[in-house]
Amino acid sequence: MNSQYQVLQANVLRILEPARLGDRTSKIWDLSLFGLVVLNLIAVALESVPTLQINYGSWFYSFEIFSVIVFTVEYVARVWSAPAKRDHENGETGLKARMRYVFSFYGLIDLVAILPFYIQAFFPGLDLRVLRALRLLRILKLNHYNSALDDLFGAIIEEKKSFLTTLYIFSVAFVLSSSLIYYAEHKVQPEDFRSIPDAMYWSIITLTTVGYGDVSPITVFGKSIAAITAIFGVVVVALLTGIVANSFNAQMDRRKVIFEDQVRNALLDGVLDSDEEASLDDLRKKFGMSKLQADALINHVKKTRENPEL
Repeated sequence: MNSQYQVLQANVLRILEPARLGDRTSKIWDLSLFGLVVLNLIAVALESVPTLQINYGSWFYSFEIFSVIVFTVEYVARVWSAPAKRDHENGETGLKARMRYVFSFYGLIDLVAILPFYIQAFFPGLDLRVLRALRLLRILKLNHYNSALDDLFGAIIEEKKSFLTTLYIFSVAFVLSSSLIYYAEHKVQPEDFRSIPDAMYWSIITLTTVGYGDVSPITVFGKSIAAITAIFGVVVVALLTGIVANSFNAQMDRRKVIFEDQVRNALLDGVLDSDEEASLDDLRKKFGMSKLQADALINHVKKTRENPEL
């Protein structure tokens, strides 16, 4: 009985996790959940249009109830099946495995996807417009099936020292430009530059090269500070972008090398069996590679095996 229970947990977890090659049931679930999340984002946006809310408010509410039921079932199923993913070597218990999921990034996102509805249901008299807007965070549920955010944070962490150094330079420029523009413009524009914190708005807009133009200096000294700030902002933003882009590219190159090594190991006997194909497909999805990229690398490895001079 216990083994059947564990098998059921493993099967539920398999369906909920990104589909492996040839797993039709899991693939259908992935596509269904993806579609539901996208429809939720569209519904939340359209619901904010007054005329649509008046005419189709009941439809939006019915769709929200349906979505919350699906997301709640998914969340409960993920909590229940979490022990199937536990680390047995470290003696992790079922409860600890469930808590690990609940307090993980994905677990918190899954909870936030349903929490606003329940809070609104239990406290109908409260002004919960902010909580309703949190439904847009459901887009982060797609991170279950895409590693883009993980790749971005990984790239930043990998170049942490360079990134923090550049952020420090940006912070120095931010504080100095805010202070200088305040002293330069406060007397002639007391409404726009009432204090240094108020001047920080102008500084961040100028340093990030956005430049709304709603607040601008009119004194010679202020214009000089603005020109220097704008030039410095272009340089710093370019540095930050370059650091992340280079780290991203290096990360992708390393993943290609790892994937190629796995393909070479799988092709030691000359063929790829179904288990090896499934394993490579899992690695491809984990690395965020397209099917076209993976097939090109596999074909390249096959050709180099047949003709080592390539």
